[in-house]
Amino acid sequence: MKKTLLIFIAILFLFSLVTSADYVGTKKCKMCHKGEKKGKVFEKWMERKHSKAFETLKKEGKEKDPACLECHTTAFNKGGYKLGDPNNVKFEGVGCESCHGPGSDYKKMSVMKDKAKSKAAGLIVPTEKVCVSCHDPKKSDTAKPFKKDEYFKKIDHKYRK
Repeated sequence: MKKTLLIFIAILFLFSLVTSADYVGTKKCKMCHKGEKKGKVFEKWMERKHSKAFETLKKEGKEKDPACLECHTTAFNKGGYKLGDPNNVKFEGVGCESCHGPGSDYKKMSVMKDKAKSKAAGLIVPTEKVCVSCHDPKKSDTAKPFKKDEYFKKIDHKYRK
């Protein structure tokens, strides 16, 4: 009996290691990251090109091109945007989770209040490496060479507690 229980616990533990966080969409982030008191994080995102990235594909007739969707949507074929999925609207554009990782495990206020807990729950603090995965002239003829200092200023959206 004890052996069976230990095996069961070990299997549960191993399963917890292989399960991954889910993408929840920018709307979930908006709930806590909007307004003057919070630094207008959501509003700043809405004003910038990242939020409109999918719209540029539509204008060019490339909204079904997998090579473009990888960078103009959130988590294309990785748990976010999927061709033909009726829930795609929440993953259109370069949303929060494109840079900060899937939010299901860190979206709770009890986790987000603590930066260490947030990171432990999967929140990514983006580095240049995250950005150049899309901002790469070799990947797209419209991508410009990535200039970290210049671009990081453009997307600055510090959250206030």
